[in-house]
Amino acid sequence: MNTPARRSQPSKSGGGRATGSGGGGPRKTGAGSGAGRQPAPYGGRSPGKSGGGSTRGGSGNTGNGGNSGGSGNSGKPTAAKPDWRDYDPFADPNEEGVRLQKVLAQAGVGSRRVSEDLIAAGRVEVNGEVVRHQGMRVDPETAVIRVDGMRISTAEGIVHFAFNKPVGVVSAMDDPDRPNLGDYVRGRNERLFHIGRLDVDTEGLILLTNDGELAHRLAHPSYEIRKVYRAQVYGTIPKDLGRRLREGVDLEDGLARVDHFRLLDSVGRNALVEITIHEGRNRIVRRIMDAVGLPVRGLVRTKFGPISLGDQKPERMRPLNKEEVGAVYKSVGL
Repeated sequence: MNTPARRSQPSKSGGGRATGSGGGGPRKTGAGSGAGRQPAPYGGRSPGKSGGGSTRGGSGNTGNGGNSGGSGNSGKPTAAKPDWRDYDPFADPNEEGVRLQKVLAQAGVGSRRVSEDLIAAGRVEVNGEVVRHQGMRVDPETAVIRVDGMRISTAEGIVHFAFNKPVGVVSAMDDPDRPNLGDYVRGRNERLFHIGRLDVDTEGLILLTNDGELAHRLAHPSYEIRKVYRAQVYGTIPKDLGRRLREGVDLEDGLARVDHFRLLDSVGRNALVEITIHEGRNRIVRRIMDAVGLPVRGLVRTKFGPISLGDQKPERMRPLNKEEVGAVYKSVGL
């Protein structure tokens, strides 16, 4: 039969150490006992003993023979703690949508922490309004979201590609007899629109997307999207050619002007020139140069709006990065 624990006697000086733990337990000694013990952090272990027996009254992790005053953890995995970033004390439980910082993170803007900092700094707009509240929810399919004035594509399944069309390929998604753009996207589930038609003898940059509104605006002449071409021409380049081309050249379907002209290189009667133009009439560059007596021997489109071809090889397709996507949307007011 166990005898009751002897009640501890108070110290005469008022500051002495009690012989018991106050509840009848055995006396604690060492650095881990008494008032020196700190409470365990949330979800963590008590900072008392390690490796041996568990601390009294804690979660009771069974070690090497120590008794537990708690419920005993036998090593079973615990459920993951909820992410505090998903908690919003002001959220309406009936409100639909996705938290703005999560949408930004999924769109590749940055981590949630970075996205929260952008929101707090007033650098994020939703449907034309600056947002600073971290708990705002949006519909990624319909919201127009901008960071530093640049549109972010958040709708699920929207894709944008840059393709270097080779010579001999028709600028169409289908053709019964000739190689075409559709041959390079077989197997994709999206319905892709091609933007920036090139004749079969011209190489260069064509954009592909399944965003119909973006494709429509990029192709519409009212937005005056500039295209840059490099042309190999035969003949001597007159000194005033740039001025003549900017003033306009008469063609059978009306006056045609270039926005910019530059001579890049010349060897004998062969020259390499760069032409910038926003018109989209059929074979416009070839017809302009023919009209001034400089027939084109080779033609490549190197830029379409804000997107550059760079060192991309013919027949290669690449997705646009988020900066390019934002720039494309901005160029047509989206």
